[in-house]
Amino acid sequence: MRTTYLEATVRLYHLDSGPEGGAANTLFYGPLSEAMRIAAQQSEEVQDGLFIATDNDVVAYLDLLEG
Repeated sequence: MRTTYLEATVRLYHLDSGPEGGAANTLFYGPLSEAMRIAAQQSEEVQDGLFIATDNDVVAYLDLLEG
């Protein structure tokens, strides 16, 4: 993820695994620091489908935790 400062504006969304490829449901739009806090409060099952999008990149939430 190229934009990594804590106040970067991001979209936190959950990509479900529906029959036609799923749907992206936005959970939050705002600062990265708040998106990370909200993501951490989700169940493990939901966290598996969370993604964070900046203006120039998309990364899986769990990949951010490993990096």
